[in-house]
Amino acid sequence: MWGSSYLFIRIGVDEGLRPLTLVMLRLLFGVLVLGAVVLLMRQQLPRERRILGHLVVMAVLNIVVPFWLITFGEQTVNSSLASILNATVPLFTIILAASFLHDEPITVNRLVGLVVGFAGVVLLTSRGMGAATPGGGIGELALIGSSVSYAAGNVYARRNMRGVAPLAVAVCQVGIAFLITTILAFAIEDPLSATLTPTAIFAVIWLGLLGSGLAYLVFFRMLSRWGSTRTSLVAYVLPIWGIALGVLVLQETIDTAVLAGTVLIIGGVALVSARYGARRLFGRSAPVVD
Repeated sequence: MWGSSYLFIRIGVDEGLRPLTLVMLRLLFGVLVLGAVVLLMRQQLPRERRILGHLVVMAVLNIVVPFWLITFGEQTVNSSLASILNATVPLFTIILAASFLHDEPITVNRLVGLVVGFAGVVLLTSRGMGAATPGGGIGELALIGSSVSYAAGNVYARRNMRGVAPLAVAVCQVGIAFLITTILAFAIEDPLSATLTPTAIFAVIWLGLLGSGLAYLVFFRMLSRWGSTRTSLVAYVLPIWGIALGVLVLQETIDTAVLAGTVLIIGGVALVSARYGARRLFGRSAPVVD
């Protein structure tokens, strides 16, 4: 579901949708999907101010910022490269998790994975490879920024939302993000003037129903059971789908340098989750229990 999002984001911007407008429309459909599920399951939504405050932060970190950065970046970067760069989420996650979560330290294998993975990022971005139009370098930086934001959101959710029902987290987060994005879109882009072609409508509906709806139901369930680092390993399959769909549907070209960068990033992610080299190097100390 997330791997195909890069294709349909690229299609949406190619059809003339501006970034915030596209994000607003996809979140509208995401809210409809999640809201329907909440009603069917009669799920109780959180009402505590503390929890609602955390949900606002998560909506910004997990949706508003990364969705906008990815959509902005794909105006100048091919969908396949976008999916590859977004696969760096686990690399940023382990850095942040070690700083804020006592049970997810940096170990030998994770440190080596960081070095290998970021070597792939340097290879991909050093010459602006994959840029569909001039300005691709800025687009690539935006995509890396989206990965940092996702990583921060993962760790924040793990630290502050333990014990809260995944469905409640998903629907509140997407709903809050929709409100924020709608305000920004009307303030900056005038979405009512957008021309919606049949292709653009299909892309938005796909992104809303799957990428912003069903995928979040799965993601938060995994996050509550697996932890932020293991859950972020979904990045393994994002480049596979992103590259395949970009090549098959949009005829994007993939050269040996892009493939080499992809191998380094995925190799780094693999090392992060390896069983060997698990000796602790750095991490937050566990809280003292009196």
